[in-house]
Amino acid sequence: MTGRLTQVAVGLGCDRGTPLATVEQTLDAALALAGLRRAQVVVLASIEAKRDEPAFAELAVQGGWPLRFFSAAELAAVPVPNPSATVLRYMGTPSVSEAAAVLAGQTTAAGLVVEKFKHRGPDGRNATVSIATCARVAL
Repeated sequence: MTGRLTQVAVGLGCDRGTPLATVEQTLDAALALAGLRRAQVVVLASIEAKRDEPAFAELAVQGGWPLRFFSAAELAAVPVPNPSATVLRYMGTPSVSEAAAVLAGQTTAAGLVVEKFKHRGPDGRNATVSIATCARVAL
């Protein structure tokens, strides 16, 4: 999935209070998995409930990316390959990162180049990243 012109949307999820370093490690590992670079990222996205997550805001500022938030209902309406009963129980939607990437990239689940990539940082906190190619960027 390399390609200088490929633009991608990144869906983010994490445990509450996950440090920026863990979110960055997760993003960089997911990008590497797909042969992508940070320069190809055009938007970050997550669930409305994470609007106050410091690591997401810091990552957006650091990368110069817009940060979009979607409601649980908007995310729940998106068919994804890896729904989670646990995420549904706590967040009100079976998917955060995959559905957010799909919505931000204005694509479908077929546009996911990295499905739900989970990483536990050295701090013990979990972060999840999904990456979708952008049909059009929803800013």
